[in-house]
Amino acid sequence: MGIGLLGFQTTIAHSVTLSGTGVHSGAEVAITFHPAESDSGIVFQRVVGEQTISEFKAVSSQVGNTDLCTILGFSPATSIATIEHVMAAIYALGLDNLLIEVQGAEMPIMDGSSAPFIDAIEQTGIKALSVKRRYIRILKPVRIESGASWSEFTPYDGMRFEVEIDFDSPLIGRQAWKGDITPSVFKTELSRARTFGFMRDVERMWAAGRGLGSSLENSVVIADDNTVINMEGLRYKDEFVRHKTLDAVGDLALAGAPFIGCYRSYRGGHKMNANALKALMSDPTAYEIVENAPQRQRQAAREVIAVNAP
Repeated sequence: MGIGLLGFQTTIAHSVTLSGTGVHSGAEVAITFHPAESDSGIVFQRVVGEQTISEFKAVSSQVGNTDLCTILGFSPATSIATIEHVMAAIYALGLDNLLIEVQGAEMPIMDGSSAPFIDAIEQTGIKALSVKRRYIRILKPVRIESGASWSEFTPYDGMRFEVEIDFDSPLIGRQAWKGDITPSVFKTELSRARTFGFMRDVERMWAAGRGLGSSLENSVVIADDNTVINMEGLRYKDEFVRHKTLDAVGDLALAGAPFIGCYRSYRGGHKMNANALKALMSDPTAYEIVENAPQRQRQAAREVIAVNAP
């Protein structure tokens, strides 16, 4: 394919459906990715039968609760939960326009990572459209702090994440992942990292009506003796920080356009990611909207944009 296509918006070539269990509700849910026109953005629709009961554009202003996952909407009756793993896959593969139809109140957790969504999108194919893509270029540092935790955006010629975690657990401890996000980097280094939790927290979460669909098939579970209960063990030696980075990619996808800059966080999470993004978007002097990606981003786009010329 020619380099001329790299700056154009994309969608998927055909619709594709995935189904599974909601990690918090424990209910069976199904989602269908549909192609969408240029400048549509990523749109989620919650449906019951043939009726649409809510619709949300995947942007930071629509984010509600961020305690254990990222939720679009502000009412449990109409909101759509646990979107971060889906959004990470969409963002990493450079998709700009999709309609995501949701039969249920949250995304299916699948295996607890983004890999199943990556596979589904790649199997259906990615199509270039005829309108240029826009990017959010970071112009100056924007930082937020909360106790010992902090997050910040800084100018950078690329799309970079530097995420560090620090858990009071000898199994996890202090871990860091740093790298420029390209489709191949995300697929090989981050996409298979699973969500994780501690056995000691299970009863408390169940009592609160959360984590009802969590299992060893979709979560890394840490026992009271600080060992991994899952028979297969870890997929990466530092799977914990890689999953936190995956979450950050998905949360920052709610900027509404790819960003050109570096995102750094220490002891962050969904709430920290959401608040940092809101702080950035609330300061119009901190960023600009551009149509040209830096050279390294144009090279990364070559890896996936590959089907129909506009």
